[in-house]
Amino acid sequence: MVRATARLVIRAILRRPGRTIAGVLGVSAAGCLYVGVAAALAPTPQAAPALGNYIVVAYNELGMHCMNQDFSELMILPPFNTLRAQVIRRGGSPEIMGSDVQVRFNIPGNTHSADKTNFWTFAPQLFGVAFPPDTGVTGTRLWGAMPKRAGLREFEATGIPLTPLDDMGLENPYQLATVTATMNGAVIAQTQAVVPVSWEISCNICHTTPGISVGRDILRKHDTRHGTQLESHMPVNCSSCHADPALGAPGQAGVATLSSAMHSSHASRMGPAATLASECYACHPGIRTNCQRDLHLESGMRCASCHGGMSDVGNPARTPWVSNPRCADCHQTRRPTFEFEPPGVLFKDATGHGGVKCVTCHSSPHAMTPAATATDNLQSNRLQGHAGVINTCTTCHTQTPSDPFPHRGDDD
Repeated sequence: MVRATARLVIRAILRRPGRTIAGVLGVSAAGCLYVGVAAALAPTPQAAPALGNYIVVAYNELGMHCMNQDFSELMILPPFNTLRAQVIRRGGSPEIMGSDVQVRFNIPGNTHSADKTNFWTFAPQLFGVAFPPDTGVTGTRLWGAMPKRAGLREFEATGIPLTPLDDMGLENPYQLATVTATMNGAVIAQTQAVVPVSWEISCNICHTTPGISVGRDILRKHDTRHGTQLESHMPVNCSSCHADPALGAPGQAGVATLSSAMHSSHASRMGPAATLASECYACHPGIRTNCQRDLHLESGMRCASCHGGMSDVGNPARTPWVSNPRCADCHQTRRPTFEFEPPGVLFKDATGHGGVKCVTCHSSPHAMTPAATATDNLQSNRLQGHAGVINTCTTCHTQTPSDPFPHRGDDD
């Protein structure tokens, strides 16, 4: 009854032009939805239930995925999300399950995307191929199987074409996916995890030439600076020239990666962003979305605390999505007996403690729990009764082990 009343209230307010769910409910400096109606919609922390023989833990590999809101002039990123999961058989010696289980996902309240964005209209010009409605660039839809990753005890759906709008037309960057594990056709475990997505890419803060659109302003300035003719060839896929490992786009030889080009070219021109909580939020989501929302935010850290400034990120010697900060860079001196990511392995891909992924316990990058958003804390709340890293041994073990937890990759 409370949820139904809350939806009616929000629908009424959202009839006013330009309102979003974040705007209706309010967004705190940390990115939390607040006020009374929000409490009815946000997941409520609860005592850990009696766990069955299996658990499934799901997570996003990045913590936030960005996408264009309009694709008629240019594309930085398409609708593209990735969801991963591990299934664990609980016991005295827990076992991480592989090909003997099947994992599927769906996103309750978000079953279609093609009528929420013009991506599918312009995809043939951007990619040279037409994608079926509600099907992403990898062939993944908004529901379906999460195949086992080759050589890994982990399941993944990559390229989910999710937009920030749910089926009610509400903008919500932190929607929940339901992940279900089955064996021999029977459900053995289920969970919910955030599939974050935002189109709050605020190019309009700086690209304000009167009489033309933001996208046309970007392309015109690119043509003037680099001697290109992009404005006359809209829509433009930026990764057709600038390599983008996020999309597996190789780019063109001699042309800077998309990350390097954008960060290095804007590093000296961020004056208009001085009013933002972080200059990163001029492009990354954002003062409404607050994509950096994890425990590091609570401790006073900002994007640059780990990633460095824009010139550092734009360094052409850096490989985007690969040359990223490691947990050990800060934490090794504080925890000298701990092991962290092996060299060349990112936090999102690293394993330890008998093959458990780091993100299985700590949650997604930029959303490591306890996070400022209730939805990001939901999974740990349900598994162990409190937010934060999953550190209750009986989440996986049926009895608390007598040995101390060493936080080492070879620990079994």
